Amino acid sequence: MKIADFQTEQWMNQYEGRAVYNMTDTCVSPLTYQELLSFDTSHLLSSIKLDYGSITGDVRLKQEILQLYQSGAEENITMAQGCLQANELVMETLLAPEDTVIAYTPSYQQFTDLPRSIGCHVITLPLYEEDQWQPHIADLKQAFQQKIRMVILNNPNNPTGTVFSQEYLQELYALASQNNTYILCDEVYRDPAIASISDAYAKGISTSSLSKLFSLAGLRSGWIKGPKEVIDAVNVRRDYSIISTGPLIDALSMLALQHQTELLDRSASLIQQNKELLIDWLQNNPAFSIVLPSAGTVGFLKYHASIPSTEFAKGLLDQYGVFYVPGACFQCESHLRLGLTADPKKFKKGLELTAAYLNTVLQ
Repeated sequence: MKIADFQTEQWMNQYEGRAVYNMTDTCVSPLTYQELLSFDTSHLLSSIKLDYGSITGDVRLKQEILQLYQSGAEENITMAQGCLQANELVMETLLAPEDTVIAYTPSYQQFTDLPRSIGCHVITLPLYEEDQWQPHIADLKQAFQQKIRMVILNNPNNPTGTVFSQEYLQELYALASQNNTYILCDEVYRDPAIASISDAYAKGISTSSLSKLFSLAGLRSGWIKGPKEVIDAVNVRRDYSIISTGPLIDALSMLALQHQTELLDRSASLIQQNKELLIDWLQNNPAFSIVLPSAGTVGFLKYHASIPSTEFAKGLLDQYGVFYVPGACFQCESHLRLGLTADPKKFKKGLELTAAYLNTVLQ
């Protein structure tokens, strides 16, 4: 099957290695292996047999994952190698050629181009910057004039940081229920304080991982939570692409989730420090603006100049080593994806150099 180039990932693959100031990373400052091992006070890891382990995931790990939700049992969860694969497994299990899918823009390209590669018709609904990057209910109602197989979103959103309003979500649930529509929600940026789609809607499917707020992207530990019949169907397809995540990864993931409060507090503290630095910086740099995200690890920084975003991002990297994903990768010019995850000292310096570079461009 043909599939479009994944612009964000290819940009990062090509340029991220040159970053001195990585201002676009979506993963909070990663833990070291030794820091994670320090949680293993009962020496769980020393007794692990390195066989395939539990095929759909260790039951004890699933029990820890369920602590992040309000409902569900072990049968409602299956493991994947990161949230990206979790999304892929759901889409490839439930979608077929000629199905119609709703997705949002700007958002993660996987949500539109993977369904297109399957042969689906994709309706993209805009997020409106002038309305705090919220979608419009009128657009949703119009889209549901057609038979919709699945709605795909991430909440909070990448790259805008949007947390969908309860008013909008309630309308979405009502329309989806009337039309027997699945909702797939990538919740990799979700703090447990934000309600999960899988708890709020009967045909809601949530995906997530330990990559972003848990600072463990290198584990490639992700999962799907949804109705039992969906998980059962995913597990049939899953056998063709992944036998298991393995007992070592499952055990390390379990250790992390047993310390979820500690890890999430660590991330929240760092993100809040960077938000405060960003607010101060914006007050002195009117050529930039942002809808400050209320949750998650990213926001969409807008610059008020006519330079194309790829040119801006490339020039900034070449001159100062400051790295962003340009808005063009999300089909949204005059923006840069801003991660709130860097060391605050580097984050502050990266912002200063971003402003300095724009000033030289405008002269």
